[in-house]
Amino acid sequence: MWEIVRAGGPFMWPIVLCSIGAAAIILERLWTLQEKRVLPRDLTRRVWQLVETNQVNEKVIAALERNSPLGKVLAAGLANRHRSREIMMERLEDAGRHVVHDLERFLNMLGTIASISPLLGLLGTVTGIIKAFNALQAGANGDPRMLSGGIAEALIATAAGLCVAIPALIGYRYLRGRVEGFVIDMEKDAIKLADALEAAAGDDIEAVQPGLKAARR
Repeated sequence: MWEIVRAGGPFMWPIVLCSIGAAAIILERLWTLQEKRVLPRDLTRRVWQLVETNQVNEKVIAALERNSPLGKVLAAGLANRHRSREIMMERLEDAGRHVVHDLERFLNMLGTIASISPLLGLLGTVTGIIKAFNALQAGANGDPRMLSGGIAEALIATAAGLCVAIPALIGYRYLRGRVEGFVIDMEKDAIKLADALEAAAGDDIEAVQPGLKAARR
């Protein structure tokens, strides 16, 4: 492996660094973007129960915010449950933007690696060809061994750049699609929460109105 890196020329080093960075980002995001970490299965049901039984308080909201990305979004809705639906939806959207930013962490860097790796390989190809032409000018017409170094450098750099770019691009597309799926699910749960809070507020008003009428009589 060391000999291959050396034979690939100076641009092999940034390609190797790109491969390490891409592998680290993909593994970290695969661990972080597990469904049980982003969208806990029973979290939404527990929140509905708290809303229905009127057990929502500041302690519950703080614990929910620390629970998961979905919990942060639902906590923003519960924190603004006494405000109008428009304000509540604005707070939910703000919380959603912050959550999406966290879910997409390092993905832009992974996409950049997928883009620049083949370009680095192309640069290595160019330098290898230049080295081969320099050998020709130095009088290597009859000795192919003097040309082999530059040709090997060109081919190795090209192959290395593609070997890094292809998995990085696949990982980027997969992780981006996974984040988009999580965002859609969180939007659905946020809308359901807003509807549930609005319905609960309507029930409270209906429960209070008979008492007010009786007091007036």
